[in-house]
Amino acid sequence: MSDTALLGILVAGIGLLLYLVLCLKLHAFVALLLSSVFLGLCSGMAPVAVIGSITEGMGGTLGFVATVVGMGAIFGQILESSGGAESLSRYLIRRFGKQNAPYALAVSGFLVAIPVFLDVGFIILVPIVYALARDTRKSLLFYAIPLLAGLAVTHAFIPPTPGPIAVAELLDADLGWVVLFGFIIGVSVTFVAGPLFGRVISRRIYVPAPDAVEQSAPVDTRLPSFRQVLCIISLPLMLILANTVTGVWAKRHPNIAGSGVEFVQFIGHPFIALLIATLLAVYFMGVRRGFSRTELLQLSSKALAPAGLIILVTGAGGVLKQLLIDSEIGVMLAEKMSGLAAPPIVLAWLLAAIIRVTQGSATVAMITSAGLIAPLLATLSLSEPHKALVVIAIASGATILSHVNDSGFWLVGKYLGLSERQTLQSWTVMETIIAVLGGLLALLASFLV
Repeated sequence: MSDTALLGILVAGIGLLLYLVLCLKLHAFVALLLSSVFLGLCSGMAPVAVIGSITEGMGGTLGFVATVVGMGAIFGQILESSGGAESLSRYLIRRFGKQNAPYALAVSGFLVAIPVFLDVGFIILVPIVYALARDTRKSLLFYAIPLLAGLAVTHAFIPPTPGPIAVAELLDADLGWVVLFGFIIGVSVTFVAGPLFGRVISRRIYVPAPDAVEQSAPVDTRLPSFRQVLCIISLPLMLILANTVTGVWAKRHPNIAGSGVEFVQFIGHPFIALLIATLLAVYFMGVRRGFSRTELLQLSSKALAPAGLIILVTGAGGVLKQLLIDSEIGVMLAEKMSGLAAPPIVLAWLLAAIIRVTQGSATVAMITSAGLIAPLLATLSLSEPHKALVVIAIASGATILSHVNDSGFWLVGKYLGLSERQTLQSWTVMETIIAVLGGLLALLASFLV
C-alpha cells in the first residue's frame, strides 16, 4: 500500500477516535480500541493478525503500567485518608510564613501530587487556600494558582502519576531519567506558572474567599508528622533514581559491578520501590494511626477503582502503538516525521498539544501522542536522557489550553467560584504557561545532554 494511502488511513483513524470521544461520548478505552482495529483492518492486516496485535499491545504495556499505577494509587489513597497531604501543606506554610504562603502552596502541590491525583489533592488542600484568603483579604487566585501549578506540573511530569508512567512505558524510556528531568524542569515551571503568574492574575481578578464553615475541632488534629510524610513520599523516587545512577555506573565499570549493584537495582525497580513505600505508608500512616485492617482494605479497593480506568486507557494506547507498528503505518509515519526539520521533542510536543486541545483529556493526549511518536523514536536510537526529555515534552504539550472540554476546567471554576471567562484567564493561562515553558526547557535540555 502506498504511503499516501497509509497516511490517509492514519488521518481517518485519528478522526474516528476524536469523533467517538467528542461526538458519541464513548469512553476513551473503547474509542482507542475501535480506532486501532480500524487502522489495522484498513491498512490490509488480516483479522487474526489484528487480534494478535491487540493482545501483544495490551499485554506488553500493562505488564508494567498496571503494577506501578495500581500500587501508586493505593499509596496515594493512604496518604490522603491519613491527613498526610494536609500535614505537609500546613507545615510548609508555617515554615515559609504567611507572606510567602504562595511558595509554600506551590511546594505543597508539587509534593502532594506525586502520590495523589491532581483533583483529589486540590479538593483536600483548597480549604487552606480559603483560610489564607480570608485572613489576608487577598484574591483566592493569589494562593490557588500556586497550589494548582504545583499539582499540575507533578501530575504531568513526575512518576508514579499515570501520565508519565504510561508515556515512559510506550516510549521505552528509563523512569529514573524521567524523574530526574521531571524535577529539574518541573520546579522551574512551577514557580513561574504558580507564584509569579498568581501574583499577576490576582491583581486583575479579585475572587473573595467563601464564608468560613464552623468546625468543632481543629482541622489538623492527629495529622501525621511532616518528616514522616516527606520521607515516605520521597523514598520511591530516591530508590528509582538510585537504580538509574547505579545502572549507568555499572555499564561504565563492568568489572566492579556485583551483588551490591544488583541489590540496588532490585529495590530501585519501580515495582519494588513502590511496594516498599506502600507498605511503609500502610504501617506508619495506617496501622500506627488506628486504621483497622478492614478500613485499609476498603481504602485500597477505593483507590483501585479510578486507577483501573487509567490502566485500561493506557493499555488501549499500547494497542494503538502496536497496530501502528504491525500495520507499517508507524514506519511510514516515522519516515515522514524524520524528513521534517523539527526535532523529535518538538514533534512530540505538537502532537500532544493538538490532541489535548481537541479532546480535553491530558492523559488521553499523552497516551495517544506517545503511541504515534514511538515508531519514530525506534528509528533514531536516542539515548535514555533524550527519550526521557521526549516524555517531558509530551507531558508539557498535553497540558496546554485546558478549556471547556476538560473536567479540570470545571472543577477549578466550581471550587474557586470563577466564571467561565475568569477560569480561562487564570487556570487556562496557567496550564498554557506550564506547557510552553516545559516544552522549551525540555528542548533546551536536549542540546545539553
